[in-house]
Amino acid sequence: MSRIISFRGKIEHGGIDTIPLQTNNGLIGYKIVKFELIPTDPGIANGENVCKIYKTDQTGSIDALIDFSDNRLLAAGYYAAESSSYSDNQTIVFDNEKFNQDIYVTNSDARGNSSAINYYFELEQMKLDLSEQTVVTLKDIRNVGAE
Repeated sequence: MSRIISFRGKIEHGGIDTIPLQTNNGLIGYKIVKFELIPTDPGIANGENVCKIYKTDQTGSIDALIDFSDNRLLAAGYYAAESSSYSDNQTIVFDNEKFNQDIYVTNSDARGNSSAINYYFELEQMKLDLSEQTVVTLKDIRNVGAE
Protein backbone atom coordinates (compact mmCIF):
# COMPACT_ATOMS: atom_id res chain seq x y z
CA MET A 1 0.00 0.00 0.00
CA SER A 2 1.43 3.32 -1.05
CA ARG A 3 -0.56 6.47 -1.69
CA ILE A 4 0.01 10.21 -1.90
CA ILE A 5 -1.71 12.54 0.55
CA SER A 6 -1.47 16.32 0.40
CA PHE A 7 -1.55 19.17 2.88
CA ARG A 8 -1.84 22.89 2.33
CA GLY A 9 -2.10 25.95 4.48
CA LYS A 10 -1.22 29.56 5.08
CA ILE A 11 1.29 30.27 7.78
CA GLU A 12 2.09 33.66 9.30
CA HIS A 13 5.60 34.96 10.04
CA GLY A 14 6.72 33.26 13.25
CA GLY A 15 3.94 30.69 12.95
CA ILE A 16 3.93 26.95 13.38
CA ASP A 17 1.40 24.44 12.02
CA THR A 18 1.16 20.92 13.43
CA ILE A 19 0.36 18.20 10.90
CA PRO A 20 -1.14 15.25 12.83
CA LEU A 21 0.17 11.95 11.48
CA GLN A 22 0.76 9.84 14.59
CA THR A 23 -1.06 6.48 14.74
CA ASN A 24 -1.57 4.10 17.66
CA ASN A 25 0.78 1.39 16.37
CA GLY A 26 3.17 3.46 14.22
CA LEU A 27 2.96 1.01 11.30
CA ILE A 28 2.10 3.77 8.79
CA GLY A 29 5.10 5.70 7.51
CA TYR A 30 5.48 8.84 5.40
CA LYS A 31 8.08 10.62 3.34
CA ILE A 32 7.94 14.01 1.62
CA VAL A 33 7.70 13.81 -2.18
CA LYS A 34 6.78 17.43 -2.98
CA PHE A 35 7.04 20.80 -1.20
CA GLU A 36 6.07 24.16 -2.69
CA LEU A 37 5.65 27.74 -1.48
CA ILE A 38 3.33 30.37 -2.95
CA PRO A 39 3.10 33.97 -1.71
CA THR A 40 -0.19 35.16 -0.22
CA ASP A 41 -0.15 38.31 -2.37
CA PRO A 42 1.87 37.61 -5.55
CA GLY A 43 3.39 40.63 -7.26
CA ILE A 44 2.55 42.99 -4.41
CA ALA A 45 4.64 42.27 -1.34
CA ASN A 46 8.37 41.99 -0.78
CA GLY A 47 9.56 39.14 1.34
CA GLU A 48 12.06 36.40 1.94
CA ASN A 49 10.19 33.55 3.53
CA VAL A 50 11.92 30.51 4.96
CA CYS A 51 9.46 27.69 5.51
CA LYS A 52 10.68 24.50 7.16
CA ILE A 53 9.22 21.10 8.05
CA TYR A 54 10.48 19.44 11.24
CA LYS A 55 10.04 16.08 12.96
CA THR A 56 9.76 17.78 16.37
CA ASP A 57 7.86 20.77 17.74
CA GLN A 58 9.76 24.03 17.24
CA THR A 59 7.89 26.23 19.71
CA GLY A 60 10.10 29.13 20.70
CA SER A 61 12.75 28.60 18.03
CA ILE A 62 11.15 29.71 14.76
CA ASP A 63 13.75 31.50 12.64
CA ALA A 64 14.94 31.98 9.06
CA LEU A 65 18.17 29.99 9.50
CA ILE A 66 18.62 26.76 7.55
CA ASP A 67 20.91 24.16 9.10
CA PHE A 68 21.12 20.87 7.19
CA SER A 69 23.11 19.32 10.04
CA ASP A 70 19.93 19.48 12.18
CA ASN A 71 18.64 15.89 12.10
CA ARG A 72 15.14 17.09 13.03
CA LEU A 73 14.82 19.08 9.77
CA LEU A 74 12.91 17.23 7.04
CA ALA A 75 12.54 20.02 4.47
CA ALA A 76 13.38 23.66 3.86
CA GLY A 77 11.96 26.11 1.37
CA TYR A 78 13.10 29.63 0.55
CA TYR A 79 10.88 32.04 -1.35
CA ALA A 80 12.02 35.57 -2.24
CA ALA A 81 9.74 38.08 -3.96
CA GLU A 82 10.33 41.62 -5.18
CA SER A 83 7.18 43.55 -6.05
CA SER A 84 9.13 46.31 -7.78
CA SER A 85 10.62 43.91 -10.35
CA TYR A 86 7.81 41.34 -10.37
CA SER A 87 10.33 38.59 -9.94
CA ASP A 88 10.49 35.71 -7.55
CA ASN A 89 12.87 32.95 -6.64
CA GLN A 90 12.15 29.66 -4.93
CA THR A 91 14.48 26.96 -3.62
CA ILE A 92 13.13 23.78 -2.06
CA VAL A 93 15.14 20.94 -0.53
CA PHE A 94 13.69 17.92 1.25
CA ASP A 95 15.02 14.76 2.78
CA ASN A 96 14.02 11.27 1.65
CA GLU A 97 13.64 10.14 5.27
CA LYS A 98 10.68 8.07 6.50
CA PHE A 99 8.81 9.19 9.63
CA ASN A 100 5.67 8.08 11.49
CA GLN A 101 4.96 10.91 13.94
CA ASP A 102 3.41 14.38 13.71
CA ILE A 103 5.40 16.97 11.75
CA TYR A 104 5.65 20.74 12.17
CA VAL A 105 5.72 23.49 9.53
CA THR A 106 7.31 26.86 10.40
CA ASN A 107 7.66 30.19 8.60
CA SER A 108 9.91 33.17 9.16
CA ASP A 109 10.40 36.21 6.93
CA ALA A 110 14.17 36.78 6.76
CA ARG A 111 13.61 40.49 6.14
CA GLY A 112 11.44 40.82 9.22
CA ASN A 113 8.44 41.99 7.17
CA SER A 114 6.01 39.65 8.93
CA SER A 115 4.78 38.25 5.63
CA ALA A 116 2.75 35.06 5.50
CA ILE A 117 3.28 32.30 2.93
CA ASN A 118 1.12 29.52 1.50
CA TYR A 119 2.61 26.03 1.56
CA TYR A 120 1.68 22.82 -0.19
CA PHE A 121 3.31 19.45 0.28
CA GLU A 122 2.68 15.85 -0.59
CA LEU A 123 3.57 12.84 1.49
CA GLU A 124 3.88 9.29 0.29
CA GLN A 125 2.07 7.11 2.79
CA MET A 126 3.29 3.52 3.15
CA LYS A 127 2.96 0.52 5.41
CA LEU A 128 5.97 -0.16 7.61
CA ASP A 129 6.93 -3.63 8.71
CA LEU A 130 7.71 -4.11 12.40
CA SER A 131 11.48 -3.62 12.01
CA GLU A 132 11.02 -0.41 9.95
CA GLN A 133 8.50 0.86 12.50
CA THR A 134 10.96 0.25 15.33
CA VAL A 135 13.79 2.10 13.56
CA VAL A 136 11.61 5.07 12.56
CA THR A 137 10.03 5.39 16.02
CA LEU A 138 13.39 5.16 17.80
CA LYS A 139 14.82 7.88 15.53
CA ASP A 140 11.84 10.11 16.38
CA ILE A 141 12.19 9.43 20.12
CA ARG A 142 15.92 10.26 20.04
CA ASN A 143 15.17 13.56 18.27
CA VAL A 144 12.77 14.82 20.95
CA GLY A 145 14.57 17.50 22.88
CA ALA A 146 17.71 17.26 20.71
CA GLU A 147 19.33 20.66 20.22
